[in-house]
Amino acid sequence: MTEYEGRGDGSGRSVAIVASRFNDVVTERLLDGARGVLLERGVGEAALTVVHVPGAWELPGAAAHLAASGRYDAIVAIGCVIRGETPHFDYVAGEAARGLNRVALDHGVPVGFGLLTTDTAEQALARAGGDVGNKGAEAAEAALEMADLFRQLESR
Repeated sequence: MTEYEGRGDGSGRSVAIVASRFNDVVTERLLDGARGVLLERGVGEAALTVVHVPGAWELPGAAAHLAASGRYDAIVAIGCVIRGETPHFDYVAGEAARGLNRVALDHGVPVGFGLLTTDTAEQALARAGGDVGNKGAEAAEAALEMADLFRQLESR
C-alpha cells in the first residue's frame, strides 16, 4: 500500500494571495496571518504575490486568472462576508465559495479557503487572530500542504 500526505514546506514554491478589501478590519488580519505562515514556511518574498480585490464576489475571478497563468503552485483566498438583514450574504458567500472551488478543480491549483462567512463582526474578528485563531494562516497552511501533495501525486 502506498500513502501520500502533503507537507507544509513552502521552499521553492510560488504562491499568490487574493485578498478582499471589503471588511478590511478583518481581512487585513487574515492577510497578515496568511503572509506570515507562507514566509515562515519558506516561501520567498519574491515568490509571493498579493492581489487585492474589492470584495468576496471578485475572489474567484482573480483566482482563476492567477491559476490560468501557470505561475503559481498554490493560491490563498482571503475574504469576509458578514450576514446582514438581506439575502445578499447567501448569494455572495455561496457563489464565492463555489467559484473558488471551481478554480481549484478546473486548473488543478490548490486554493486555500480563507473566506470567513460569519453572522457577526465579533465572530469574524475571533477568527482573524482572536480566540478562534487565524483562518488566513490556516488557509495558507492548507494551500502549501495541498501543493506538496499534488506534486507528489504528479511524480508518481
